[in-house]
Amino acid sequence: MLVSNNSYVPPQFFILNGIPGLERVHVWLSLPFCTMYIISLVGNLGLVYLIHHEESLHRPMYLFLAMLSLIDLLTCTTTLPNALCIFWFRLKEIDFNACLVQMFFVHGFTGVESGVLMLMALDRYVAICYPLRYATILTNPVIAKAGLATFLRGVLLMIPFPFLVKRLPFCQSNVISHTYCDHMSVVKLSCASIKINVIYGLLVALLIGVFDIFCISVSYTMILRAVVSLSSTDARQKAFGTCTAHISAIIITYVPAFFTFFTHRFGNTPSPLLFTSLWLIFTSFFPQL
Repeated sequence: MLVSNNSYVPPQFFILNGIPGLERVHVWLSLPFCTMYIISLVGNLGLVYLIHHEESLHRPMYLFLAMLSLIDLLTCTTTLPNALCIFWFRLKEIDFNACLVQMFFVHGFTGVESGVLMLMALDRYVAICYPLRYATILTNPVIAKAGLATFLRGVLLMIPFPFLVKRLPFCQSNVISHTYCDHMSVVKLSCASIKINVIYGLLVALLIGVFDIFCISVSYTMILRAVVSLSSTDARQKAFGTCTAHISAIIITYVPAFFTFFTHRFGNTPSPLLFTSLWLIFTSFFPQL
């Protein structure tokens, strides 16, 4: 918002426009959104409760699964209630600072989720390649430290985003064609250069997404080599079976994530934006499967 020749103040609020081009069916879109959110909420809370209270499940694989459930639940809760308010009550206004807070949590939680998936891959690597040392390598203190490091990485790398956005002048439209605030959707509304924001966004994607995928790829390469060398067919099938669910989670998470990453930068059509809105809640179903 322009207040003088050379000074700007941030807008008081943004308008979240929901899914552009599909405004007439927002009420109908709310039905699958609401249903999926309730199922995700009940399922993930139930899973965390079960793992917490069942001592036989206090093992690395299930502890990482509980972390994944919590992160997915928090990610959904950060975005879905706001989307439902848009669909049901047309409450599209969001305070500027509230938008920055939502943006921070959305990106922070997705970064932590990526790290947890990496930890799950390392867990499978140790379990299959070093089965006799599994319990001594992945102790509860090690798991706690790994989880804390993953959380801190996701949070600390996202802290600059709100400050990078807050320094930008917004003298044009304040309408965001989405159901929630994300970094690129917001900075694209600025009337100044967003080069620093873009570079830092790519740097974060490199430090989190690319690094995690590299670690996962190395882990599964080593796992594949170890499994192929097994003489027993049953042992190979069992080893592959323990990895199938995790590989499915990786595909469900990273393929849509990359699609979302490029959509926010190069696309603004209804279908991709609907897909990106559904992605955050769809990934929350995996821990329950």
